[in-house]
Amino acid sequence: MASGEGDRKRDGRQNRGHDDSKDGDDKEKPEDDDSDEEQDEGKEKKPSIFQNPLVKIGAAIVVVLLLVGGLIWWLIARQYEDTDDAFIDTHIVFVSPQISGQVTAVRVNDNQPVRKGQVLVEIDSADADARLSQVQAQEAQAETQYEQAVATERGSAAQAENAEHDLARYKLLQRTSPAAVAQQQVDQAVAADRNAVAQRDAARAQISGALAQIKVYRAQIAAAQLNLGYARIAAPVDGHVVQRTVAAGNYVSPGQQMMAIVPLQLWVTANFKETQLTLMRPGQKVSVEVDACGDKKVKGHVDSIQRGAGQAFGILPPENATGNYVKVVQRVPVKIVLDRVPRDCVLGPGMSVEPTVKVR
Repeated sequence: MASGEGDRKRDGRQNRGHDDSKDGDDKEKPEDDDSDEEQDEGKEKKPSIFQNPLVKIGAAIVVVLLLVGGLIWWLIARQYEDTDDAFIDTHIVFVSPQISGQVTAVRVNDNQPVRKGQVLVEIDSADADARLSQVQAQEAQAETQYEQAVATERGSAAQAENAEHDLARYKLLQRTSPAAVAQQQVDQAVAADRNAVAQRDAARAQISGALAQIKVYRAQIAAAQLNLGYARIAAPVDGHVVQRTVAAGNYVSPGQQMMAIVPLQLWVTANFKETQLTLMRPGQKVSVEVDACGDKKVKGHVDSIQRGAGQAFGILPPENATGNYVKVVQRVPVKIVLDRVPRDCVLGPGMSVEPTVKVR
């Protein structure tokens, strides 16, 4: 019994302890709630950064600077038209032989600068030499025939003159003294005169034929000399050798491409949009950025504007009259001539450039 009462007393004290701890927790919770409310009120009272007058002034200044900068950029940019659809262009000269033969020597290498008239390739000229000698011999023979024809004509002319005089004398005698001259003698004089005149005319015809033959042979001599000159192929323009495909020992035929020459005269073909041509005119200054020249800019000017868009000159021009049509802004080639090219700037056909034209 005593032990049972003791247990109940211990349980009662433990329960009271638990109740006291609960009450203590309940008392601490209001204090925590009050501290949280105070922190929230402190956060709400902290001012925003955008309420700071300095920030507002700075933002206004930035906006004004952006507007002013945009206006200045627009005022400057509206004075220029540019495009990246542009490249270096020129008329490439292809070198081909005009006679057939074996190449005996090639005097230039790839990318070598050449001058107009400089020998590039030599072709075996044995056939041309033989042909020239043959025609010259024929011309000499024709000259001999001409001289013979001239001599024959002189003799025939003398005979014709004598026959004419004889005929005139016989006719005079026949009129003054009919009995002194027989009619047979007169007839023979007439026949002799006609025969002499015919021989003279034949000799003159031979002279004309000989002269014509001489002219033919002289023309053949000129052609043979030209062919002999074609055996030495010279550069038609100043420039640089590219795409050399010929070598000594090759057999070449007329029209066969052996190499090409890029002339020194270069220009820029810029494909501007048709909407960019409103104010573009020949003579306007151009600044050209060449990828191969680094930061260097090449000065130039607008030379001409092509009359027609690029697609109009294609192999298969568009047929806008069939099917659905969608308007597309076309590009028009503009020729820009370079005023001065830096010496250390290597330029050639097909290189990319970015021209900027000052249109205002």
